[in-house]
This record gives sequence, structure tokens and C-alpha cells, in this order.
Amino acid sequence: MTLIDRSFGSGGSEPYARALRSDEQVLFLQHDERRSPMDIARWNAEADLVDLTLLAEVTGPMLDIGCGPGRMVRAAMDLGISALGIDVSPTAVEIARGLGLHVLERNVFAPIPAEGHWQTALLVDGNIGIGGNVSHLLARCAEIIAPGGEIVVEVHSDPTRHHTYTGTLVDGNGHESASFPWAEVGLDRLAEIAVGHGLIMLQSWQLDGREFCRLG
Repeated sequence: MTLIDRSFGSGGSEPYARALRSDEQVLFLQHDERRSPMDIARWNAEADLVDLTLLAEVTGPMLDIGCGPGRMVRAAMDLGISALGIDVSPTAVEIARGLGLHVLERNVFAPIPAEGHWQTALLVDGNIGIGGNVSHLLARCAEIIAPGGEIVVEVHSDPTRHHTYTGTLVDGNGHESASFPWAEVGLDRLAEIAVGHGLIMLQSWQLDGREFCRLG
């Protein structure tokens, strides 16, 4: 099993899948002897004002990488933006498809429909951490987007942050996932990594305590 196969929240007693199907409001990302809360309720909810403000500046077609149950895909479609979501969680994909959303059960490092033709690749809700290697993920996204396309990333609040680790997901009842690689990166460090892949920082902004940027 490779690093990219060890997927976010999978395995073990499947707390992520349990939370998606229940009223569980908080999961914890456990790593380095710390527990960081993750707001599963927001992922299951409709897009909020921050999400909609972000999407108002997005050009389709858009690929939402790590789309979960499809919050951003649904909002994009409602705004008339052509969008596809991909996620490795069968439960998340089942929920999204049940809502009539265009979502595939797919790893970003596997073949993607219309590679090289996506105008926007979306990495929000910490998904820049997928695979535990920010450089590897950016290189992959650069292959996916069209010439002149953009990668929209939600980054860590500390601009100098660049931390990779092995974590697990834990819920309030002690259900724990298998371990998986993950990463966190701030704006300054992301900009440095992006240059190595021929990407530049086009814009950065903050909304309601969340930090975003656009690479092209």
C-alpha cells in the first residue's frame, strides 16, 4: 500500500463514514500527540457565504478535489458552473450522488476525466494535505488544469507553516480510522513550492478567518 492509497479517515472503525451518516458534529484529526477538531457539520451543510464568495470568482469547468458529500459541487452547479467532484470515500460519494451531484469515487493521482482541460482545480477544507506531500499534489494539479487554468487552495493560517505527518481521525465515541499521510501548508511556503512547478501566486485573500489563494 502506497502513501496515496492510505486515504483520509478510512479503515479502522471508519469514523468519517459514521459521521457522514449520523448527527456527529465533530471529528478530531489526531497527530503529534494533538487533536485538532474538524467541523464535519459544515461539510454536510449547504455552502456558506465564504464558499459562495469564493465560487463567484471561479471559472468552470471546475474539479473539486476531495469533495466529500458535495457541498461545493452543489453550490457551483447552482451558480451555473460546470463542476465535477472526486473523493476516495465511498460513503461521501454515495451521499453526493444521492443528491444528484456529479461526483466520482476517484483518487486524484488516478486518471481523471478531461485531464488538462479543467479551468479550476479546487482544494479547500484542508485538502492541500491530501497524500501528505504538497509538492506532489501541486504537480498533479498542474497536469489536470488547462493552459491558463488555476488552482484555488485553502491554506493554513500560519503563512510559514509546512508540516507533514501521519494522522488518524477519531470521533467522540472513540472510533478511530487507520493512519494516513497528511500535510498542512501556509501561504508563503505554498508560494515557494509552487514556483518549482511553474506556478505563481495570482491572488490571496482572507474571509471569516479562512485563508485562500489562487495559483496559475
